[in-house]
Amino acid sequence: MRKSLLFFISLIIVLAVGHAKAAEPIDSSIWDNFNLGGYSSAGVNVHPGGKADGAVNEISLIVSWENSSRFRFFTELELERPLSFNDDHTVVGKNFYFDLERLYVDYNLSEKANLRAGRFLNPTGRWNLLHAAPLVWTSSRPLATSRLFPLFSNGLMFYGAVPLTGNALEYSVFAEVLKDQDNDKGEIPFEDTKGVRLNLSGKVNWGISLMEFSEKIPSNVKFHMVGLDFLVKHEDWEFSGEAFQRYSNKDNDSGNGAYLQGIAPLGNRWFAVARVESFKHPVEGSSERWLLGTAWRMTPSRILKIEYVAGDEERAESPKGLLASFAILF
Repeated sequence: MRKSLLFFISLIIVLAVGHAKAAEPIDSSIWDNFNLGGYSSAGVNVHPGGKADGAVNEISLIVSWENSSRFRFFTELELERPLSFNDDHTVVGKNFYFDLERLYVDYNLSEKANLRAGRFLNPTGRWNLLHAAPLVWTSSRPLATSRLFPLFSNGLMFYGAVPLTGNALEYSVFAEVLKDQDNDKGEIPFEDTKGVRLNLSGKVNWGISLMEFSEKIPSNVKFHMVGLDFLVKHEDWEFSGEAFQRYSNKDNDSGNGAYLQGIAPLGNRWFAVARVESFKHPVEGSSERWLLGTAWRMTPSRILKIEYVAGDEERAESPKGLLASFAILF
């Protein structure tokens, strides 16, 4: 992360906290408005052929602050893979790294509009905003939601919601201001990101995402992308999906991907999970996957997942075989 980003966010935080503190009674403590939480997950993967490995996948620390003022602060710092093992040995700390996932300040402009400044998750599709292990049904993530577009931006976002024919129309408009100095291992280098998302909430939640960004593959190519997504819930049943198509003026085969996922209740907080997905990238090639599994949501904050993933060629970011994981919010 560039030092300029941290300076930019620090300045906003100082101004926000100073403004909020000035608006409070003198005897109140600003520290009382901080909240601390996070999540963690651990899992194992028995690959086709019998080779096994596992890891403590992440330990995520979340700090937020808000009071009666118009400002709100949020940050998430994640320790990735602090412990991992395979058939040969156990590794403590060798492959770990810190990732500043989110660091932003929100300012409430009105009942229907807000301004966000900092590092945030791009509101592209549904999975990217709810990707935390305790909030999703599977241990593995669809490739289409992680390899086709930038997942984060260091910049500004204007967002809110307005009523529309008895439903709510949520909107987000965002743009990158500062570029990342370093990319995480395996992360695709994107830049010049900007986008819009609209989501209509009702009996069926519909979303459309439009993005523009550049990707080094290996030359710097500018892409436009359109994404469609939906979510249907009825009691404990759930059906969802996302589809993305990229376009560029240099290559007709610019990349695309999609998935469909269904959740069915089995009783006693057990659920059946099924998913099919496809992915195509001009450099990384194509992939098709299917998944069958089960999840035990023992409490709203704890979930055990067991699944079998099959399909074509296995890759680091899309494992195959038998996967099991446990995730917890705290």
